Amino acid sequence: MDEIAFQDQPPLTDRVNAYDEQHLAIYLRLLMAEEEGADWREVVQMIFGLDPAREPDRSKRVHDSHLARARWMTEAGYRYLLEPRMQ
Repeated sequence: MDEIAFQDQPPLTDRVNAYDEQHLAIYLRLLMAEEEGADWREVVQMIFGLDPAREPDRSKRVHDSHLARARWMTEAGYRYLLEPRMQ
């Protein structure tokens, strides 16, 4: 399990936010697991340390919402990572 704290649902913003930047590795792991056809229950247990048997609704919500945000990052969010940063 990652030591990075996570929310049950990532903040949904029109641009990449600090949460997204802190959780890029998690997003990548979710996308790779999906590509490999891994069972979401195993994925949520390995990545988030949740027990889907004890907390099925929360586990599914955490998995699905973070996977959706990871997909958004591949479709639109990545553009914001390429923009120059204001200092």
